Amino acid sequence: MSVFTTVTSEQLQVWLLGYRLGDLQDLRGIASGITNTNYFVTTSAGRYVLTLFEKNSVDELPYFLDLMAHLAEHGIPCPHPVAGLDGAYLGQLNGKPAALVSCLRGSSLEHPGLAQCAEMGMVLARMHLAGQSFPQFMENPRGPHWWNVTAQAVMPFLDEAQRAMLERELAYQARFRNLDLPRGMIHADMFRDNVLFDGGNLTGLIDFYYACNDAWAYDLAITANDWCITADGGLDEGRLTVLLSAYHEVRPLVAEEYQAWPVLLRAAALRFWLSRLYDLHHPQPGELTHAKDPEHFRRILVQRIRENDSLQAIWVK
Repeated sequence: MSVFTTVTSEQLQVWLLGYRLGDLQDLRGIASGITNTNYFVTTSAGRYVLTLFEKNSVDELPYFLDLMAHLAEHGIPCPHPVAGLDGAYLGQLNGKPAALVSCLRGSSLEHPGLAQCAEMGMVLARMHLAGQSFPQFMENPRGPHWWNVTAQAVMPFLDEAQRAMLERELAYQARFRNLDLPRGMIHADMFRDNVLFDGGNLTGLIDFYYACNDAWAYDLAITANDWCITADGGLDEGRLTVLLSAYHEVRPLVAEEYQAWPVLLRAAALRFWLSRLYDLHHPQPGELTHAKDPEHFRRILVQRIRENDSLQAIWVK
C-alpha cells in the first residue's frame, strides 16, 4: 500500500536484528493502496512484505496476524507472519506497529476470466470454512455505525443529488440491519488487487487488515462487486454465475442469503463509496500516496439500486 512512513535501509538493518532472516539485500516501497505503509524486503533468507500500520491500534493487530497464521496453517494460500526472536509477530519500527509476512509469488489480474472467477469463489468459501476454527472475534469496524459517522464527514463535499442518494441508501440499509445470516471471519476487501495468480493458478490472498467477523455472503458481495462488473458498473452475468456456483460447491448458500443478496450488494457498494469519499476529502499525509476514485463505487451503487429486483435471478439454485 502507500508509503506514509519512510524507512531507510539503515533503520531496517537495525530492526532486522530482532529476526533470524539474515542480511538485508533490498528495500522497495509499494506505492499502491491507501491505508498502510508497505515495503518489499529482500534478505539473504528470502523475500517478505513489511507493513507499518498507520491506523490500526496495537490491540487489534494480533487479530489480523494470528488470523493469517491460522489460515496459512489450514491450507489457505495467504501470507504467514514472521515471528521475531521474542516469538511475537508484531513489533515497532519508526514509532509505528510493524510486521513482516511471507511474500507470495504471482501477481493480480486486471481482467479475470471465467476460470479465475470460479477459482476465486472456491477459495473464498474454503477461507470462510477454515476461519470457523479461529477463536478470536472482531466486530466489523466499517459496518453500519461507521457508515453513518463517515457519511456525516463527507456530506459537505457532495452535491445535492449525491447527498440525497446517500441519505436514501443509509435509510434503506437501516431496514435490514438485523439480518440473520451465516457468519464468521471475512476478508472484507477481496478485490482483484488482493489476489495473486501465477500461471493461471490462484497463489495468494493478501491484505487481511480489514478482516473481521460478519456475514459470509457480505464478503461474497464485496468480491462480486469488483470481480464481476462491466465497464458501467453493472454485473456480468457469466462471471457472477461461475463465482457463485464455485462458492456454493464448497459452502452451500442458504435461502436467507439468496433473499438478502440485493441488499448485500448495495451495502458492499455503499461501504466502499463512503471509504473512498473519506480518503479523497480527508487525505492522510504521505510520501507516495494516492486516493482511489469514489465515483467508481457511486456508479456501482447506482447500478445495484437499478438492478435490485432482478439480482436474485442470477444465483445458485
